[in-house]
Amino acid sequence: MPYIGEIWRVERGADVVGEITVTQADFPWLNGSFAPGPAFAELEPHFSRELALLDTIDDDPTAWEDAYSRAADGVRLVAPAGPVAEFLLHIEDDAAWFRWSDEPFAGE
Repeated sequence: MPYIGEIWRVERGADVVGEITVTQADFPWLNGSFAPGPAFAELEPHFSRELALLDTIDDDPTAWEDAYSRAADGVRLVAPAGPVAEFLLHIEDDAAWFRWSDEPFAGE
């Protein structure tokens, strides 16, 4: 199955935020185990807040967008073939799930 076993990197500038080993592909989402890198500690509170607000996104999308913007600020997702153009990434403990595109998402 495509993607299973691939290692995707999460980077911020030259710093490694972590690596995701893909364990499940449920298009358009990929799920995997997350191994934090040295740069994750600074972003972890933002990813936690983003997830907490995800359940209330219908009530206050602006709060979630602000939290996600802080989590993803300067972050890039790198597939085995290279960086992707656009992505949505969630990280919780040792798990990560994301969707990605080689083209920017519609409306961006």
